[in-house]
Amino acid sequence: MSPIISVSKLSKTYGSGFKALNNINLEIHRGEIFALLGPNGAGKTTLISIICGIANLSEGRVIVDGHDINTNYRAARAMIGLVPQELHTDAFESVWATVSFSRGLFGRAKNPDHIEKVLKDLSLWDKKDSKIVTLSGGMKRRVMIAKALSHEPQILFLDEPTAGVDVELRKGMWEVVRALQASGVTIILTTHYIEEAEQMADRIGVINKGEIILVEDKASLMQKLGKKRLTLQLQGKVETIPPALAAYHLELSDGGRALTYNYDTRGERTGITSLLSDLRNAGIRISDLDTTQSSLEDIFVSLVQAR
Repeated sequence: MSPIISVSKLSKTYGSGFKALNNINLEIHRGEIFALLGPNGAGKTTLISIICGIANLSEGRVIVDGHDINTNYRAARAMIGLVPQELHTDAFESVWATVSFSRGLFGRAKNPDHIEKVLKDLSLWDKKDSKIVTLSGGMKRRVMIAKALSHEPQILFLDEPTAGVDVELRKGMWEVVRALQASGVTIILTTHYIEEAEQMADRIGVINKGEIILVEDKASLMQKLGKKRLTLQLQGKVETIPPALAAYHLELSDGGRALTYNYDTRGERTGITSLLSDLRNAGIRISDLDTTQSSLEDIFVSLVQAR
């Protein structure tokens, strides 16, 4: 199956000489939820803006469902709904009017039934006659999503969609996202809430300093790069880690009452058996132990710090 978005050899250089994006190659699969992660200033928003035709590329090519974003802008842009980070709405328009107007901007015929469905799906129906200025920040962000969905796009970009949204509304939004994916919409999101990407995404892309450093299926990424952490609760307090245990790179925590050992699940040996033996030989007694798997956030931090 051909990708719904194909980005090849894309670079963006500003007049000042600053290179925001460098030789980006990326394919987005039809119907997937793709999470693009990266620190502030990594190039996430610039990349999204170029794919959506808002910013110009300096080099390369972007194809959206067979349409070149430069040479066939209208057809490509009609495929895309965009929810930007910033809230851009007409403060004194009603929710119904501003969402309906967004549909008209794409040349779509009026469809009150579709607008009604979108507003109900986003829990905005009871606010349909309210002016935007009267809404909370979370509700305004939901209006932005409704505007992006007004013309029935096949691709939805969510750029930090839950910033400033409370936990309850955030969960409701992700239910909507799952429903959209189930209906065939391709979702690309950026988020600072990495646990959301871990929960929602099919694939993860990491961008840093204008370059894509990794694209991987989430499950495969967790398996390949994830590590396990063994936390050992001690019977007594330890002031320092004995030199004989230096090879294990242990971390002392909980005021000297716990030791943490990180190990690679892919290795032939975890080293736990020898660690326990060496702890006994060092006179350190254990009262309890617990293991945890690295989170996506741990993996993300280690990838970025390695660059």
